[in-house]
Amino acid sequence: MALSSNNPSLLEGSVAGHLQRLALPMVWGILATMSFNVVDTYFVAQLGSAPLAAMSFTFPVVMVINSFAIGLGAGTSSAVARAYGAGDLEKVRRLVTDASLLALLVALTISAIGLSTIQPLFRLLGADPEMLPLIADYMVPWYLGAVFAVVPMVALSSLRAIGNSAITGRIMVAVALFNLILDPLLIFGLLGFPRLELQGAALSTVIARGLSFFAALYFLIRREQLMAPPRLSTLLASWRTVLAVGLPATATNVIVPMAGGVVVALVAVHGADAVAGLGVALRIEPLALIVFYALSSVVGPFMGQNAGAGKVERMQRTVSVLARFCIGFGALLAVLLYFAGPAVVRLFSDSPEVLAVAIAYLTLVPFSYAGYGFVMSANAAFNGLGRPLPATLISFLRVLGVYLPLAWVGNQLWGITGLFAATATANLLLGALAWWWLRRDIGGRESEVEGLQVQ
Repeated sequence: MALSSNNPSLLEGSVAGHLQRLALPMVWGILATMSFNVVDTYFVAQLGSAPLAAMSFTFPVVMVINSFAIGLGAGTSSAVARAYGAGDLEKVRRLVTDASLLALLVALTISAIGLSTIQPLFRLLGADPEMLPLIADYMVPWYLGAVFAVVPMVALSSLRAIGNSAITGRIMVAVALFNLILDPLLIFGLLGFPRLELQGAALSTVIARGLSFFAALYFLIRREQLMAPPRLSTLLASWRTVLAVGLPATATNVIVPMAGGVVVALVAVHGADAVAGLGVALRIEPLALIVFYALSSVVGPFMGQNAGAGKVERMQRTVSVLARFCIGFGALLAVLLYFAGPAVVRLFSDSPEVLAVAIAYLTLVPFSYAGYGFVMSANAAFNGLGRPLPATLISFLRVLGVYLPLAWVGNQLWGITGLFAATATANLLLGALAWWWLRRDIGGRESEVEGLQVQ
């Protein structure tokens, strides 16, 4: 198979160099994606507390749906990368086409179920009757445009799977900028646009994501020529391959926000200021971890391609590169936040109680970011290898088996400091486990290859 000139082969050359080339565009893309909620929240907050509260009710629902999209993207990326690394371009086309059709069906199902359950679902979540019309203003356009949230996730994951993360990052940045421009126009009715308020925020998101839908399909169809006419005979096999990784990846993504709710409840016993302080720290943390997020988004395709090509030694080298980077960059983040964290926190609040909690978090937990960063990369690597079970078990063990029990004990014995120490301990323990498990898994592949060579 002739590789596209736009996508240098990931099967040869410097492992660290390839990971850096792939991850850098994703840093900007993920940063832009993170801006979506921030931008929407900023503009909607100008409308008053009721619209802001209504949009806040939608966050958990939108997060769960996004988890399905992320899971499908992970499954698609894994399957496509392995087929691409093996040189089977026809299988790549079939997988990309069939996965895109699956994403379309999932999006249509979400739209149908979502539109018919808005009132009962949000009543169940605790929304007052007077809040429901505002929630509907946001969720009706969002559900109608669900196809623009789900399908691009699969399409962009396909592009990353063949080593083209640069286009993915540019599309993500363009979509975020377009949303930034549309938000004030449609929310406040500027420059002749209708004033749609909360509905305008949802429409801005849908229209901006529509841009990513058409852009991603253009690059897949016209530039990379990785889509073909649907073929019923391959659909079920392709869907099984995608969902074998996609469903566990979805579960992994859902467990983290659910556990976050439990932690907030544990912190709440210390008062509203403690919750506010944790909230400030958790706004800063994703920005600090953005390089780890970007790295994990490209590790899966990199490992998948090399697994498809049988490059076991190259995969082992990748584990070493990841471990060294996570330790080095994690240590740098810890030192930076230890010294600069207090100044950054003061940008968000001047309350001594809030500052104390946020600073306590940012001077303790970042010393475990090396472990957390490797957990993210290892999980992505396992998914890329078509081995989602270890990734799922590591995530569930980190949250349910280690973090939450230690958080409860630490909170009981040492208060907020004990809870944050539990966070750090869970990150470090599971980082070490992920490193051992990934090395062991790849070592087993080397034994299989040697056995085949002997035969």
